[in-house]
This record gives sequence, C-alpha cells and structure tokens, in this order.
Amino acid sequence: MTEALRVSGVVLPEGRHRDLHVVDGRVTYESVAEATDIGAADRSWIVPGLVDAHCHVGLDADGAVDEATQREQAEADRDAGALLLRDCGSPAATRWIDDSADLPELIRAGRHIARTRRYVRNYAHEIEPDDLPAYVAKESSRGDGWVKIVGDWIDRESGDLTPSWPGSAVRAAVLAAHDHGVRMTAHVFGEAALPDLIEAGIDCIEHGTGLSTALVDAMVERGTALVPTVRQLQNFPSYADRGERRFPRYAAHMRDLFSRRRETIGAAYEAGVPIYAGTDAGGVLPHGLIAEEIIELASYGMTTFDALGAGSWRAREWLGRPAALDEGDPASFCVYAADPLADLRVVGAPVRVVLRGRVVS
Repeated sequence: MTEALRVSGVVLPEGRHRDLHVVDGRVTYESVAEATDIGAADRSWIVPGLVDAHCHVGLDADGAVDEATQREQAEADRDAGALLLRDCGSPAATRWIDDSADLPELIRAGRHIARTRRYVRNYAHEIEPDDLPAYVAKESSRGDGWVKIVGDWIDRESGDLTPSWPGSAVRAAVLAAHDHGVRMTAHVFGEAALPDLIEAGIDCIEHGTGLSTALVDAMVERGTALVPTVRQLQNFPSYADRGERRFPRYAAHMRDLFSRRRETIGAAYEAGVPIYAGTDAGGVLPHGLIAEEIIELASYGMTTFDALGAGSWRAREWLGRPAALDEGDPASFCVYAADPLADLRVVGAPVRVVLRGRVVS
C-alpha cells in the first residue's frame, strides 16, 4: 500500500468542497487516518489532470529525437499539469513511456501520413493517394485508437495550400480507419480540403482555420471535433514571412487565415462544435504550454469553464478516460491555491501535480 494522501478543497468540475483522499493510486471520499496533507496552505481547488490533445512527444524541428529528449518533453508537460497527452503524429518509438509511472499517459496517433513532398521533412510517411488506406491501416496498429493524416500543405505548382488527397482517397482512408476500430484526425490549415474530410466522416480536425459556416454546421451535425491549437496559430505570420519570396499566394493566404482566426474558431464554438485544447508542442513549439493554450482559448470567446474543461474533464471524456474525480477513479489531478475559473492564469501555477496517486511535481 502506498502512502495515503489528502487534499481538502473545491473539486472541479462539480464545484463542491470535499475532502479527497488518495489510497493505492485511486480517489476516495471516505476518511483515511494518517493521510499526508498535500493541499494549499489556505484553500485548494482540485482539477482532473490536464490534457494536451495535440502534441508530439518524440519530435523536434528536424524529426525524431532520442529517449532522453522524449523524457524531457514528457516531463515538461507533466510539470505543467498535462497528465494525458494525445500524440498527434511522431516518427519516434515512444512505447517505453508506457512503463514509466512518473510520465503522463500517451495516446498515440502513429506517424503522420502525408503526400509526397507535401509536408515537413523527416516527419511523415510520404505516399501517393492509392496507398493511403493501406498506410492508415498500418498506423492504426501502431497508435492507440487514432491515426493522423496531413490534409493540406503547400503545392509548389500552385504556390498555395491545396488538398493533399482527392475525395475518393479521403473516403477510403476514413473507412479504413473506422474498419480498424480507430478514429482519424487531419491537419488542415486552409479551406479546400475540409469538405471532403468532414463529408467522409473524419472524427477530428486539427487547426481548422479555413472553416466556413456551412462546414461548422456539418461538424455539429456529425459530432466532428476541433482542436484549433490556438497557441500555434500565433506562428502563421512568421510562416507567411518565410514563404513570401517563393510562395506569395501562400503567404497572403496564411495572413488572411490568421486575421480571421478568432472569428472562425469563435463561430465554431458558438455553434456547438466540440473543441479541445492542444498546444502542437514538438516541432517548432516547446512542451509544457497547456496553461497558455487554455488561456488563449478563453480569449477566443470560450467561457472559463468551457476553456478549462477543453483542457481537462471534457477532453478526458472525449479520449475515453474518467472525466471527473469520482470515487475509485485513478488519482491524477492538479491542485491550485486559487480558483482557476475566476482567473485562468492560475492554471499555470499548480501547487501539486498528482499522477497515478503520487505527487510528481
């Protein structure tokens, strides 16, 4: 039996003040004698472990990284309170993390699947449309219930974002994913790739800056989720600047998508599209940014309750994990010294991070 823990405070999302105990890695509300108090000095707020629903453990700007760097990435997320990570594509072997009790739970989407010469070098399987269903099936077996395709990227001939795949390949790929019992998501910056993906029944869109009112309505009808990676969207102007000389149409397009990003994502939220917090850490962004992502989501018009839920209890439920800290649930949560719903900046300063019943930060 491991050391029993106790924290007294307001348990979110229910908002009720309770004495929460941890015994053998699980939550209990039954009184436990001789438990170690891990709460804040005055009053605590307790939030189910945060979720980064779009990150890349094992990846940096040049491709796969070694295990020591993977550990640094995972620890940065953990120390920020992100205890459940959906890895949205990585070429690295990260299964060893599953055996590390001190690191967050990792839900993988396999390796990115992209069109030949239509994505970042060293990141993806680069293939042609006829091979897409077979690669989806392959990555389905490598992931943990998800597979990831790159829906659009720069087409050198047109000099702008264009769909990576014809509609027939998209439909076959989504069908292959569902036949293998996994969900599919897609990177999409622009507009043109979205109709085929949503119509085919894709489960999630990453970024989604090209959404229209009609497409938002279709997502609501189908229950398609959106992970907008709003922290990453701040990089669109720099992407445009770097592409200006060779791809001026692309540069102008990226600036336009950036200029209306708040209106686009805000409209999806208002319409009822399920939105979840994901930082896109790995590649160009460091890990450990989940608090910034949640705060930025609120600036797009989400309530503080919905923004925090998008990075905690709602995202946990979406990914098939316990959404609240109910009796008997795994004890993975963050403790704060002030109410994060009153000021989301509190999310960036956890007093304690408890993972699988142990204080890890």
